[in-house]
Amino acid sequence: MEKRLKSSAQRVQDVLHQHDVGFTVIEFKETTRTSQEAAQAIGCTVGQIAKTLIFKGKHTGNPICIIASGINRVDEKKVIALVGEPIEKPDADFVLKHTGFAIGGVPPIGYMLDTKPFIDHDLTSHTEIWAAAGTPNSVFKLSPTDLLKITNGKISDIKT
Repeated sequence: MEKRLKSSAQRVQDVLHQHDVGFTVIEFKETTRTSQEAAQAIGCTVGQIAKTLIFKGKHTGNPICIIASGINRVDEKKVIALVGEPIEKPDADFVLKHTGFAIGGVPPIGYMLDTKPFIDHDLTSHTEIWAAAGTPNSVFKLSPTDLLKITNGKISDIKT
């Protein structure tokens, strides 16, 4: 009997099916909430983890999506230059409202924001990367090219 995915992970799997990329959501017993935890569970490097971070425009209140390599810290000044306004870290309710996913499992796909995501240039140096799949213990593998195609994101210099 096939094990059913949790509803949030199933939403991510449905998006992957819609894009016909052949990637499968994997659920672990252990947590994959942080880049380090995800890399340990998967057996990849922390640099191969595509962590999705949501910021909030200070003036507009708009959500801003950053998809960064798990090994990198985001340089908020570089993000401010990209979006043209100061940013702040939102609360969990803001992230849930705009993505439909809770912090610790926010995937890079499965929701629409007014601004396309900014994708860390360092992710393009890997042939395969891994991203959260809607829950704090689910992930999926993809290529940087597929990440760009699915998200329509923009490769950017966002690391410190």
